[in-house]
Amino acid sequence: MGYIEAICISEKKGVPKKEISKAELKADWGIVNDAHAGNWHRQVSLLAGESIDKVKELIPDLEKGAFAENIITRGINLMEITIGEKISIADEIILEITQIGKECHSGCAIQKINGDCIMPKEGIFAKVIKGGVIETNSKVVVNS
Repeated sequence: MGYIEAICISEKKGVPKKEISKAELKADWGIVNDAHAGNWHRQVSLLAGESIDKVKELIPDLEKGAFAENIITRGINLMEITIGEKISIADEIILEITQIGKECHSGCAIQKINGDCIMPKEGIFAKVIKGGVIETNSKVVVNS
């Protein structure tokens, strides 16, 4: 079992997201007021805090949301999750994993500084199956 370390949203695509303390997830849509929400397979992005820690060794002032991630988790290995598996958040919300990693089209600022970016390899994407409200420190469980 893990937990949510941070929740981040943005009003438009292609920019870093801003940290918020809680968010509403809507079924078949994503996070309300986030630019990536919509009727598609990448409604919510997740990235492990442990992955971000490795980058922070090189870029210490890195802020949450810098990778355009919606949910930063802590205490679960996102890299072991497979497409089709479901994640429960706060005992009520259900996300279904739809994609592992993504193509980096233009090379983000982090890649330019660091020479690499973790989101294309370590980020995972999901659809919202059952919505609700999430908050920082909400528990996260992988349903095998």
